[in-house]
Amino acid sequence: MPQPKHAEDSLTVMTEMVLPNDTNTLNNLMGGRLLHWMDIAAAIAAQKHSNRTVVTASVDNVSFSEPIKLGNIVTMKAQVTRAFNSSMEVFIEVWAEDIPAGIRVSTNRAFYTFVAVDQSGRPIEVPQVIPDNEEEQARFDSALRRRQLRLVLAGRMKPQEATELRALLAAD
Repeated sequence: MPQPKHAEDSLTVMTEMVLPNDTNTLNNLMGGRLLHWMDIAAAIAAQKHSNRTVVTASVDNVSFSEPIKLGNIVTMKAQVTRAFNSSMEVFIEVWAEDIPAGIRVSTNRAFYTFVAVDQSGRPIEVPQVIPDNEEEQARFDSALRRRQLRLVLAGRMKPQEATELRALLAAD
């Protein structure tokens, strides 16, 4: 089994400028372009954690809360929250910044799941995650519930097998 790694070791910060070719007819960043950038930043975090090639397995709900305008600087911060056998959950946050106006707003958050693969494309074991602060611990603790929900929604786990979800629903 690979040696566990600290969550912070996977921290990836990526910055892009919104150029005319990135925008729609309203001069806002196209959603697909943002998802592309988010996927890259999250994949880099997963690669840093696993030291392996990774493939995107799933993307949780991505809501677009604020438009990102032409000329804005987009900053994405991604970090592995928890690792399972060969998969890793990555949390990513996105901010848009209008530097001349001094305005910075949070625009998106999402969880991506990646699977580490060997040279043949087969899943391979990844290191466990060591959370080092309260925020990392909270994301680590809730990751199993999110994983079970993903698996149930994908039809890869029966709802009655989702022990973390049952415990959460029974607590209410």
